[in-house]
Amino acid sequence: MSIGAAVRRVRAYGGQFLLLAVLTLVVMLLVSGVPRLVNRLGEQGLRAQLNSEPAARRDLSYTSGVMVIESRKSAMGGARGQFDALAEQMPPKVRSAVAQRWYSVEAPSARLVGPDLKARNLLVDLGLRAVPGVQEASTLVEGSWPSETYVPDRPIEVALDADVARKLNLRTGSRLQIGEATQTGITRAAPVVVVGLFRPVDREDGIWDGLPPLLRVVAPLGDGEPFTAVGVTANVTIDKRAAAGWPVRSDWRYRLGVDRIDARQLNQLIDGLQVMQRDVTPPLTLTQGVDVPLRAFAAQLNSARTLLAVISAGVLATLAGLIVLAAILAARRRRTEFALLRARGGAATTGARRSLAESLLVVPVAAVLGWWLGTLFPGAPDPTAPYAIAATVLVTLALPLATLALPGSGDARRDLVRVRPSARRLTVEVFLLLLAGLATVLLRRRGLTLGEVDPLLVSVPVLLAVAAAVLALRAYPWPLLLVSRLAARTRGSVTFLGTARAGRSAVAAPLVVVVLAIGTAAFCAVVAAGVDASRNRAAEQAVPADALIRGERLAPDTIDEVGRLPGVRAATRLLNEPADRLATDEFGTDAQVAQVTVLVVDAPGLVTVTRESGVDLPVSSALRTARAEAGPLPAVVSPAVAADLARDGLNGSAFASVQGQRYEFRVADTAESFPLLPTDTNRFVILPWQALPARNTTPVPTGVLVAGDRLNADVLRQAGDQGQLRYQQTGSVTARERPTGVTVSTRSDVRRKLGDGGANGVLAFGFVAGAVGGTVLGLLAVAFIVLAGARARGQVLSRLRTLGLSRGQWRGLLLVELAPLVGVSVLTGALVGAVLPLLLNPVLGLSAFTSGMPVRVAFEPGLVAAVVALGAIALGFAVAVEALNNRRLRLGEVLRLGEES
Repeated sequence: MSIGAAVRRVRAYGGQFLLLAVLTLVVMLLVSGVPRLVNRLGEQGLRAQLNSEPAARRDLSYTSGVMVIESRKSAMGGARGQFDALAEQMPPKVRSAVAQRWYSVEAPSARLVGPDLKARNLLVDLGLRAVPGVQEASTLVEGSWPSETYVPDRPIEVALDADVARKLNLRTGSRLQIGEATQTGITRAAPVVVVGLFRPVDREDGIWDGLPPLLRVVAPLGDGEPFTAVGVTANVTIDKRAAAGWPVRSDWRYRLGVDRIDARQLNQLIDGLQVMQRDVTPPLTLTQGVDVPLRAFAAQLNSARTLLAVISAGVLATLAGLIVLAAILAARRRRTEFALLRARGGAATTGARRSLAESLLVVPVAAVLGWWLGTLFPGAPDPTAPYAIAATVLVTLALPLATLALPGSGDARRDLVRVRPSARRLTVEVFLLLLAGLATVLLRRRGLTLGEVDPLLVSVPVLLAVAAAVLALRAYPWPLLLVSRLAARTRGSVTFLGTARAGRSAVAAPLVVVVLAIGTAAFCAVVAAGVDASRNRAAEQAVPADALIRGERLAPDTIDEVGRLPGVRAATRLLNEPADRLATDEFGTDAQVAQVTVLVVDAPGLVTVTRESGVDLPVSSALRTARAEAGPLPAVVSPAVAADLARDGLNGSAFASVQGQRYEFRVADTAESFPLLPTDTNRFVILPWQALPARNTTPVPTGVLVAGDRLNADVLRQAGDQGQLRYQQTGSVTARERPTGVTVSTRSDVRRKLGDGGANGVLAFGFVAGAVGGTVLGLLAVAFIVLAGARARGQVLSRLRTLGLSRGQWRGLLLVELAPLVGVSVLTGALVGAVLPLLLNPVLGLSAFTSGMPVRVAFEPGLVAAVVALGAIALGFAVAVEALNNRRLRLGEVLRLGEES
């Protein structure tokens, strides 16, 4: 066989080979490009999440603690040596992620006195810190930097931030004394002179993130306490102070770079951080919090990748089925050609060798083109080359194998569905059913390892879809047979002929492919709806109203002030006491149970606010009906707390501390969770505010729930801050410093944040790609259903038209014939897609995307409408394909093409 002859045959059957090439290109595009796109979305999500956190959250901070250095050793020299040694000891994945690093040596704060401070009656403690690189990170405003030249009797030279110096009434040339504070003054005093003032080039630079801060004055915690500041001094000064016996502390900080953290290697990075935390040896301590956002993102990414693996299995299986259908259709169209080759003495494999030669001219080229297009997608590649090679080989062999599988010319009719299937087919179908059942059992017992791909378990949706298609294929001819018998007794031939032909249609492979495609699309739609509904519940759990104001302590009249704001319809108070210890009596005798979170709510007000906010929040009747009366308060507690109170003779009651007042409560009801508490809180006590007994000291709210329209968060924040300030000025405890500002959360913002950032981009991509891809491929499979029997229907049309069948009757006959098959395939696929989430939801870990709220997958009424619409579209598409095919094959030509179908 020459290459020229193969090329001519490819040109002669260009449409069939074009379809095979396009399917090959799509497969290779998915294998090459989708992993890149997923990695890109993962990197973007990781960077967005890390950038939303304070930069200092990415610091790995070592500290030596306060210690006295031997006089013969250099404090700065030792810190420098340790600086490099700590970096070398890091695990490789952690060390490669470090983008910036700093170290410093500090003499802890000591009392500072001088005439400039005394002029404003300021009590100040000053720390001395040597920070290599500080001169490059700042601009000198006045004076000079502390000298690095050692002079025995020179005063301690200090440079201060200009704003710090202004607040402390210091300037260049200020002379002071520093030493240990005593009741009568200071001891071990040493002279200090301010030699320069500086301003940072970038206040966000990590060099300024050490504690205590260099760029601001730390306000006193209470009356009689000092202000705390830190000044920059020379390395030689620190060494001099250490040699004189003053204690010093060394700090080493290593900041991980956002761009240096590879989302594909998060698990290795987190493991490395664990190793560092475990292996740190005294007197060093390691403080780091970057593993918290990394773990949260890794949980989301692993869950999204597992879900993508399930969706990809469905899409790739559908594409594989389409390739098989295309190969079978191409081989059937050339069955006469291959039969003629056999009749002229060709071997049984002659046709297959010819098909292989033709496939080698088309498939590898399409595969290379698809792979190259996939490399144009943004993102880092995955090692998918072996899968691409295997896919290319299998697609290349599809047409030769379909040619070998062609039945001989003397075979019986192939448009009949046997009532009794052959033993071979029955064995295959039973094997598929058993395999699907076994895989399902293994999946339920073992679960999925998030982030990893188990070929058998990931293929469970495919196996279940194939099993469902097999059952549907075996079941659907029987109702059609009954309808056909009933139609035979009526006038007209359209219904009888249509149902008779539909019941005899042998289209097993196209039906399986349609079920796979529609099942994948329905699975994505149902899971996406479940995740969306769970996010709504998570937002309502965090903020069961339109807005929530949280603070330290608010004046009681804050509720009324908030209620008078524009747009506010209702407001209610609440009080949160985290980490409370329960007591057995009013004197505070510890109940010897774990800490609990105490939440005090005004139950009637809570019901009103949630109803006005459109939140369906069931509140226990024990809270709603509680009234101020003698005896313990009725409380709703978590099952864990109820179990603790039921033992050790507590008899289901205890005392809870609420802002210093102890209230006795009894267990009136239990709940697994309660709004306003984190989803992972499993120890809580909920008390009814309206039932608290009257006392001289009454609790004040720490938060306000607000219901309203178009609420302005800034206005609510201002009202909350004023409420805190009023309580501070008029409450039982007063203080000089302004309290920390309140936080305002709206339910809409909480819901938006749950859907943004993190690995949500990967999840959304999987849902959209699976739903759209499954729908499109399902319609393409419907086209194959039509084309598989197009020749036979064309012959029937030609004969019936000669007997007087009108065009309208033919369209009705076509609808009656195609509607059962298309309807069964779409309905079966939709049922598979609706059932799969119930099976896979517990093992997908989707709660990582809902702030820990369990994802509930339930029946969606919209799915019925979507299935009906998709069925109508599929049927219309099938009729359109048939019409186009009939135009291509003219009426008379069909009869001259022979009796093959």
